[in-house]
Amino acid sequence: MSAKGKAPLLDNNKVNADLIKLTYGALVAQILKDYEKPEDVNKQLEKLGYNIGVRLVEDFIAHHNIPRCLDFRQTAERVQQAFRFYLGFQPAVGNWAPTGNEFSLIWDNTNPIGDFVEFPDNLRTLQYSRVLCGAIRGGLEMVQIDVAITIAKEFLLGDQATELRIRFNKRLEDALPIGED
Repeated sequence: MSAKGKAPLLDNNKVNADLIKLTYGALVAQILKDYEKPEDVNKQLEKLGYNIGVRLVEDFIAHHNIPRCLDFRQTAERVQQAFRFYLGFQPAVGNWAPTGNEFSLIWDNTNPIGDFVEFPDNLRTLQYSRVLCGAIRGGLEMVQIDVAITIAKEFLLGDQATELRIRFNKRLEDALPIGED
């Protein structure tokens, strides 16, 4: 029987997702050793995520050949697509503010990067999902959208879901160096 007729032994998407989760867990553990205070670790995770988002946004736009978003609702849809494209899971978009300038990304009964993770009581202030906040912020900043992101709920800390709250601050202007028009 040829190799084409055999069923695959492993689901590559599952293997890749698990590898990312395990690698991220090891990275967080190392940053905890280096910085000790959860607040300092949170800052490092935000910075790490921001740098990831800055680099991924061009790749995402190239793969999807999408035009500029016309409003914040389209932006929310693009963020949702990016999660599915890069991490293989899709958050729900909801809890829109009446003004339309704030929404939530929600994963029920899970933390998308938190499999295999348990928090000791002394790390209750560690924001394990902070890397996702940084990645979203970095990616949106590259397309001239300034946002603030908070972790409203964290499944790893006993909440029923993981919820990131994203608030539109302002559209960034393309800045030219002084003297150039």
